[in-house]
Amino acid sequence: MSNDTSHLTDVERDLLAKVPTQLFLDGTWVESSSGDRFDVEDPATGLTLTSVADASAEDGQAALAAAVDAQDAWAATAPRTRGELLRATFEAVTARADDFALLMTLEMGKPLAEARGEVAYGAEFLRWFSEEAPRIAGRYSVAPDGVTRLLTHKRPVGPCLLITPWNFPLAMATRKIAPAIAAGCTMVLKPANLTPLTTLLLTSILDEVGLPAGVLNVVPTTSARAVTSPLLADPRLRKVSFTGSTPVGRDLLRQSAEQVLRTSMELGGNAPFLVFEDADLDATVDGAMKAKLRNMGEACTAANRFIVHESVADEFAARLAAAMGELVVSRGTEDGSQIGPLIDAKSREAVHQLVQDARSAGATIITGGTPAEGPGYFYPPTVISDVPPTARILNEEIFGPVAPIVTFTTEAQAVELANASEYGLAAYAYTRDLARTLRLTEAIEAGMLGINTGIISNPAAPFGGVKQSGLGREGGAEGIEEYLETRYVGIADPTH
Repeated sequence: MSNDTSHLTDVERDLLAKVPTQLFLDGTWVESSSGDRFDVEDPATGLTLTSVADASAEDGQAALAAAVDAQDAWAATAPRTRGELLRATFEAVTARADDFALLMTLEMGKPLAEARGEVAYGAEFLRWFSEEAPRIAGRYSVAPDGVTRLLTHKRPVGPCLLITPWNFPLAMATRKIAPAIAAGCTMVLKPANLTPLTTLLLTSILDEVGLPAGVLNVVPTTSARAVTSPLLADPRLRKVSFTGSTPVGRDLLRQSAEQVLRTSMELGGNAPFLVFEDADLDATVDGAMKAKLRNMGEACTAANRFIVHESVADEFAARLAAAMGELVVSRGTEDGSQIGPLIDAKSREAVHQLVQDARSAGATIITGGTPAEGPGYFYPPTVISDVPPTARILNEEIFGPVAPIVTFTTEAQAVELANASEYGLAAYAYTRDLARTLRLTEAIEAGMLGINTGIISNPAAPFGGVKQSGLGREGGAEGIEEYLETRYVGIADPTH
């Protein structure tokens, strides 16, 4: 475990010194029960940024106990009070946007400009759900037979286990924490061990604005299964919300079945990006860059397969390759950086293996395709054409800045290719035909569809997928429902 930070600037060192690196249990920052810590690495250099307390199974149990003890009082808190806490957190995060952006760039790698975008996006979940908290409602009606009055109301689900990924360290935390707080649920949060620092800084702000002890408990760990499995088996836990890979999601669902837990699963993606013959190619290439390269392609919503009409395929490929080939690949803190590193060496190798497989199958590399030399885990933006249908890159989530292109002749063929995946999270289509747009909204098997836009994520919209891309929705009016249960009361009419 290294404590050498000589490769960091004074500003970077000062910021890291302000970030808590302990567990947060029952309103207190503490070391892990084992005393163990783990290093957090800068993926642009491969060097250590700092070390963080490594939670044990015992720490997980302590976190759940604190959440259980706090649940009743927190559920009884006025909705306006919960909303104001979220609003105060939104204001505080926004005020420290530069700190959050730099911290994300350091631990995750994304360019500073993009990290600032995530701060705005992630903070918006805090504001959105601050406004949803006082709008939780039920209904009152007369039974059809006129004898009974029917009353329904919403109650918080109860203590939740929240498991967040490494690729959007702030937004994935606020997207789960904010609706849980708004609904009146307490939480145990396990952030990804690759990027725990942003979550720990957010936790410190929630503590500063007055979130009661025990409502949020944070347990970073390198032993995820050892910490979470006992929690999933504990009858006091009522819900699990997970964002990550489909294989891990399946395993969590199996474990959750024993206690019949409420589950929210935002899992893998293999998003198709359809380009029809009538598309505005200037707008299409711009949208393709956004859909493919957000977060260096390390996003479950990233365009994974470019399905292009044969009449415009060559021109689209040439334009996309030219645009991607001009991007500046460098450490995200450097001026002009547009593409940062991938998260670690294993991820970069996995991306390159997909490119190599496509090349071996007969595909053509138009630009990129060779890992960058030197420190860090950089991979150049890559465009591949003539990709055969058997290539792994069309069937697996790439999670990198690589755009494979296949062609189609008819709309029916395009839809068939788009739906030829076990995943169904996001999809994109570029066309100026309104009738076709309406057909696509019903034919494409995806929880989210962007028409003539490469960015679809919005805190005011329900985020989630179909098929093996998950269960439930985050964001929008639907997001808070994942943390509420409906209760019904039948009241006899005494006059009958």
